[in-house]
Amino acid sequence: MKEETHIGMNRTGIQMSPFDTTAMTTPPTSEIPATPGSESALAQMRSLYIAEADTLGSVPVPGTVKGVLTTGVSMLTGNNPEILLDKLGERLAFERTSTRLYDALLTKVETLQEGTTSMTLGELRKIRDEEFRHFTMVAAAIESLGGDPTSQTPCADLVGVESMGLMQVITDPRTTLAQSLHAILVAEMTDNNGWELLIVLAEDQGQMSMMADFSVALDRERAHLQMVQTWFEEATIGQAISNEAVDEAESPPSQQLH
Repeated sequence: MKEETHIGMNRTGIQMSPFDTTAMTTPPTSEIPATPGSESALAQMRSLYIAEADTLGSVPVPGTVKGVLTTGVSMLTGNNPEILLDKLGERLAFERTSTRLYDALLTKVETLQEGTTSMTLGELRKIRDEEFRHFTMVAAAIESLGGDPTSQTPCADLVGVESMGLMQVITDPRTTLAQSLHAILVAEMTDNNGWELLIVLAEDQGQMSMMADFSVALDRERAHLQMVQTWFEEATIGQAISNEAVDEAESPPSQQLH
């Protein structure tokens, strides 16, 4: 079974080579030249790169007359519309990735057909569709400000890199359902925090309509988080029960007492 976590020939630990442990942990003799450099030198080099590096990018200049006017008026009133547009771009990128994460999870669930959780394909598809609706809603919000939803803002670039690992976990054919749900759980926790911040920014910019729409989205994301957390716990506990059943099936039958 895919959900089986078993003890096998894992040779990654030092205990797997007791005869070589001493040689590996003994400091080199004076005959072997020490490798030059230190952690402080590495930190200094990183500091130089940080000081000289450019930023991840910029929020694009509005490409429409409406966008120019909206941004100009907002800046004149002391607001920072570029921050809201950057975070809208972030949510747009993340909701797109979330949709793809659930697409990948659906494939894994359909393939494994495990019965260790209360999760159903219908519930997964519903969450997937809601993530896509949130994507289209954010795209519309960006357009309402005169922005371009096809542009990649700095924060959109950031979450794109961050979420690559989550996608790799779920699409890896070796990962179990519990491991895939753990990746989804990380995504949902991040998603909830992102919507909370976006609501604060929308309110600060006086975008009351956006604030109302985003609050509804946050309620749905909180429901997603609760469901995924339950499924992850069920999958983890179910995995332990499955392992116990396998152990009992493989153990020799006890002799009858006479």
